[in-house]
Amino acid sequence: MLSMTGFGKGSAVFDGRQRFIAEVSSVNRKQLEARISLPSEFSGFEVNARKLIGEYVSRGSVQLRVSFDGGGAAEEVTIDRGLLASLVKVCLEVRHDIGLDGNVAVEELMRVSGVVGGSTPDMDRPGLAAAFEQAVREALTHHREMREREGEALKKDFQERLATLEGLLKKIEPLVGNIADSIKQRLMEKLAAENIPVGADDDRLLKEVLFYADKSDVTEEITRLHSHFAQFRRFLEETQPVGRNMDFLMQEFFREITTLGNKAGAPAVSPLVVAFKSELEKLREQIQNVE
Repeated sequence: MLSMTGFGKGSAVFDGRQRFIAEVSSVNRKQLEARISLPSEFSGFEVNARKLIGEYVSRGSVQLRVSFDGGGAAEEVTIDRGLLASLVKVCLEVRHDIGLDGNVAVEELMRVSGVVGGSTPDMDRPGLAAAFEQAVREALTHHREMREREGEALKKDFQERLATLEGLLKKIEPLVGNIADSIKQRLMEKLAAENIPVGADDDRLLKEVLFYADKSDVTEEITRLHSHFAQFRRFLEETQPVGRNMDFLMQEFFREITTLGNKAGAPAVSPLVVAFKSELEKLREQIQNVE
């Protein structure tokens, strides 16, 4: 079982002294959402980066940042003279239109994005793409290892909460096990309060008891709750993503315990049902962190 929260870092050397440095971080999200930040000269690697993320992560908001350390290698500076000339021309025309004299500060225009740049690396250089992929894979591997550790911590928490829920259900079961006797007793008390004489073996009373007992029977709900407990424990042992399945199972848990509470009607059951739902809500919140 994997958590959706994690961090990983990796690097790979290229051409002896240059290297890629990759960092991956993630938080929970219902779908896979990948945000990638690369140096502009390596934007061509983004497609491969998304593919790599998809190999390691199936759900969550993932942020990949890759930087490139040139190792002090000299870089040729380039100037887009055409763009610079156009900027100078426009500035002179604007100054003339508004009645200003003087020259245009070319050094200021050189700060405009795109005017000055470094030499663009050859994306086809042997080993460049391999070094990029190595750095990203290393970061994703460390990221997964952290998510596995977080997943183990979540698993332990889930097991403790399941034990609490099973304990509450064990307290509920004997309270709803003799539902027919309880209904019969309540009917007898109401009839006695109204001074209506009726025997305990009266056929009419027995029919009423059977009718309400059938409507109040929670055997199916209890059976399904035990089945859900077993299914949840199987999810805990899965190595594939199970977050969505766990989330769906929580809905089934809530449905069954709500139905049980409504049908049972016993005063002693209500606080136990409330406690069960409260613990379920805590469990559901934690499940949002599971991939």
